[in-house]
Amino acid sequence: MLYGICNLSIVPLRLETSDNSEMVSQVLFGEHFKVLDKKKNWSKIRIHFDGCEGYINNKQFFEISEENYLELSNSNTTLSGELIDFLIEENGQLSTIPIGATLPFYHNKKVSIGAKKFTFEGTIINKKLDKELLLKTAFLFLNTPHFWGGKTPFGIDSAGFTQMVYKLCGYQLLRKAKQQATQGEVLSFIEESEPGDLAFFDDNEGVITHVGIIMKDNHIIHAYGKVRIDRLDHSGIYNVDTKKHTHKLRVIKKII
Repeated sequence: MLYGICNLSIVPLRLETSDNSEMVSQVLFGEHFKVLDKKKNWSKIRIHFDGCEGYINNKQFFEISEENYLELSNSNTTLSGELIDFLIEENGQLSTIPIGATLPFYHNKKVSIGAKKFTFEGTIINKKLDKELLLKTAFLFLNTPHFWGGKTPFGIDSAGFTQMVYKLCGYQLLRKAKQQATQGEVLSFIEESEPGDLAFFDDNEGVITHVGIIMKDNHIIHAYGKVRIDRLDHSGIYNVDTKKHTHKLRVIKKII
């Protein structure tokens, strides 16, 4: 088994071995993974954090040892806490990283990937935050454009949004909305929910395709066109701009 780590800021994870293939997710700096199958130009990987699988270009990751992989998997994760920040390489070059990037082997403002060392002087997140801070974190992404497969402030999809908000607060969600819907405790009514709980929505075939974070006073923050705030009722999401329902409510889950 081979192992790898992302050594670039934001790398696309593709459905197939082509730059034209659908982007199923993104791999952020410092995320580590198993290499399931390495070909000439592409490798199929499984990200440790959420089990998401896809293809990554071989030029866009760094191979690590099994020992490094296990150490990263078993250690407390440190994340970058600013919307955009940078690492300083030993030669003085800068590498930009987005919020939620992992800082591997972080200690005394030092980060390392293999033999390459970096200095990071920005804000870090390395502990679980109270549930009350989920919405404050969610507001950091407000007005971020919707971007299929994205999970950064430069573009994000609905499940990427909820995953990153929870991740920044120290909690683990799976990558897709239908996967996240398998987590947590089912709530029977909106009235039972509290800010920070998740609402899931399905299509005409009953497949869960969308998710958002419940706010107080029957509002929801979610990624639809952009990360926005709309009304939530027993039918689903009521778009405050178009004055129409856009998503059909399927289930509400309490994750924490």
